[in-house]
Amino acid sequence: MTGAGSVAGRTGHARRLAVTGLVATIAAMAVTTAAAALARAAGADFEVPDGGETIPLGGVTVVTGFFSFVGVGIAAALLRWSARPAARFTWTAVTLTAVSLIPPVVSGANTATVATLIGLHLVAAAVMIPALARSLRARTG
Repeated sequence: MTGAGSVAGRTGHARRLAVTGLVATIAAMAVTTAAAALARAAGADFEVPDGGETIPLGGVTVVTGFFSFVGVGIAAALLRWSARPAARFTWTAVTLTAVSLIPPVVSGANTATVATLIGLHLVAAAVMIPALARSLRARTG
């Protein structure tokens, strides 16, 4: 596409990506918060020795939402500037997810908390990455 059609098409694709991202973010926030509540009920204390803080359920929700929106921003940038946004997004998101597993491992928290935090990262990624990648493929394929 060229001219006004490409701008209108790009705007429509970006709008649909934003809606998909918002829905996926809300889903990721709900699922991770529910999983954290279940893990807490099962005995994970979410205490991180560095600072002696206990991660509240609301903290799980907020951090999931923040980083999910970061992922939507990355997807939007790739939609705008990449010839292969879905593939680039998937590679980038999987890499960032792998990097996000390092802090729980080095936190010094007990095994239950570390395993739960790793699981929560993977749950959020399992919601966000396929939804955004599918949206990018549908818009550019």
